[in-house]
Amino acid sequence: MRIAVYGAGGFTGRLTVAELRRRGFTPVLVGRDKERLRAAAVEAEVAGAEIRVAGLDSPGALADAFGDCAVVINCAGPFTLLGEPVIRAAIAAGVHYLDTTGEQHYIRKVLDGFHEEAVRAGVTVVPAMADDGGPGDMIASLVAGRVAGEVAEVLVADLRGPGAASRGTARSMAAVFDQGSLAYTDGRWHPAPDAEPDSIVIPGEDGQAPVGVFALPGVVTVPRHVRARRVRAVIRAEVAALFSALTPEVVDSVPETPDAAARTTSRWLMLAEATGTSGERTRGWVTGLDPYGMTAKIAVEGARRLAEDSAPAGALTPAQAFDPAAFLDHLTTHGVTWHITPA
Repeated sequence: MRIAVYGAGGFTGRLTVAELRRRGFTPVLVGRDKERLRAAAVEAEVAGAEIRVAGLDSPGALADAFGDCAVVINCAGPFTLLGEPVIRAAIAAGVHYLDTTGEQHYIRKVLDGFHEEAVRAGVTVVPAMADDGGPGDMIASLVAGRVAGEVAEVLVADLRGPGAASRGTARSMAAVFDQGSLAYTDGRWHPAPDAEPDSIVIPGEDGQAPVGVFALPGVVTVPRHVRARRVRAVIRAEVAALFSALTPEVVDSVPETPDAAARTTSRWLMLAEATGTSGERTRGWVTGLDPYGMTAKIAVEGARRLAEDSAPAGALTPAQAFDPAAFLDHLTTHGVTWHITPA
């Protein structure tokens, strides 16, 4: 099976190409810089892989580059600036699309703006298939399903601590922070209000950790499949403080590739709590190591399922495109654990 990786020369793109090779798929490396793509192919141990040069300013060439592939995985961010032409080219080529973005406003724009085009083309478009957006959307769907009656609120929390980050992540998160955070209340999205200082009990840790409002993907994905009066999102306060300090100068100083040892030992944790109108609460979480490596695994498994299984055409959230429990169960083969308990 041929799977195109746009942005294959970047850090996440290289990991994704390597994961495609490991899974036995045929990667097609697509991007603007031929030499960078060649280097990525060598690093991923697929030196003979096909390389196709196509830029965002050449929509026809980009669609042609995708045309004989089953799926396009887009790893080139910031997606707010670079993502839409890749989606349009995939739709024009009649090819399924998914990406690894965590940019809240961009995800909302994709889900709102590309659904009808994708339906007409008979393809599926799935943004946010990374370690935060994919597992976060799926675990939120599952915990909400355990609540009897109407769901009053869903809280989505990214509770990883400070860890190794790539320059691409720093650039995307700086853009996210500048755009502000959304919340969802009574059928509409709106700017998230400034919250009072809050804390949360983190699975596996003692005591409570301070958290702050942040623009996580779940706020714009969860309301599309969970009928909740309110959806909001938080991250650890110390991580929010780091993102708020990401000036252009700081972003440029971040290494393109994070330290390998620090990356592979970093733990990520996505938690969701659903509260019913009666006050009943259910909590679930998904956790594992190596967030960048896991993003590549999530993206490749999502691409496989789009190509081999049936998913509705249209722009869909991860939990709409894939069976949440089955997908999370697959991730347990990579060291991920997930749990749902009464809160």
